[in-house]
Amino acid sequence: MGFYSAHPTASTAWRLAVLMGANARTYKFALADALIEHASEGRSSVTLRELATSYTSAIIRHSADGPQAPASMKLAPKDFLTLVNKFREAFPVDAPPTEELVDAAVRAMPGMVMQKFHNLRGGVETPHRFYSLRASGRDAVVDFTAALKAVAGSTELHSLSSELDARWQIVEASFASGVGQSLMGQGLGVDLSLEHLLEKRRRRPVAGLTAAVVGFQYGRCLICWEPLEPFDSVAIDHVFPFSLMNSGRAVIDPHIDLDAVWNLAPAHASCNGQKSNRPPTRVEIFRLGQRNEAIMLSPHPLRRTLELSLALGGFQAGEGSWHKFLASVL
Repeated sequence: MGFYSAHPTASTAWRLAVLMGANARTYKFALADALIEHASEGRSSVTLRELATSYTSAIIRHSADGPQAPASMKLAPKDFLTLVNKFREAFPVDAPPTEELVDAAVRAMPGMVMQKFHNLRGGVETPHRFYSLRASGRDAVVDFTAALKAVAGSTELHSLSSELDARWQIVEASFASGVGQSLMGQGLGVDLSLEHLLEKRRRRPVAGLTAAVVGFQYGRCLICWEPLEPFDSVAIDHVFPFSLMNSGRAVIDPHIDLDAVWNLAPAHASCNGQKSNRPPTRVEIFRLGQRNEAIMLSPHPLRRTLELSLALGGFQAGEGSWHKFLASVL
């Protein structure tokens, strides 16, 4: 996959699993959260029960904010999410999971989410695997691979965790009753004052813009291409600035929204300040095209948001479509 080959690291493989894996439910996100929790403690393995406890706690925590499966999905009485919903009705949101609920996770995880975590769309897998399962039942142990240890020990860990949470929130929004169709039809909007992605219909913040898209540019500043570190001051750059609308040197189609996701990129605040209103360089346009092509490989609704922008510019989604679109802007 081009996204990985451009930056062949364990962190990029992790981003493939989190940002570009298909999501019928949110189980992959809960597993990713649990893996990072234990691997960042320096551990090389955990019992399946320990992992299941963290996994279940993450789902309980998130289920207070939004649905963990499409609202249209009918859950069976013994479905794990049915059990989670019953738990939430009976206990406060910060209560630890019961032994019975963890038991259910231990039974379900090996044949469900742990088999699918490394799967990507198109029948391929991530270039690295992050764990293996040893033994079964109550004696099962989850061994962490060198790739997971590299992710947990990376300077990018803070960014990777933020990206995971943002992707989780976006998928929850798409699952919410009545909102999914809106997101599919209209995509996500942007509130630049809050630097958040929005449900257009209700103007409700969904996730932070930087966390939602920065992973598709490998956690780097689009301008200087150096990493965006946790304590860096970050700005949202309009890659094609508004000044081009009235410059006399170029006229941008008024139907093209420069405040949309396709044209917004996290950058160092200092780089953004130095760039000011100048047009983007060829390198910056190429990076933006690559970033947008990567987003097009992710599940809805973020992909749908970019599809709608392409359509307004007169282009259909397909290989190289973003590079063609960007070449037509000026």
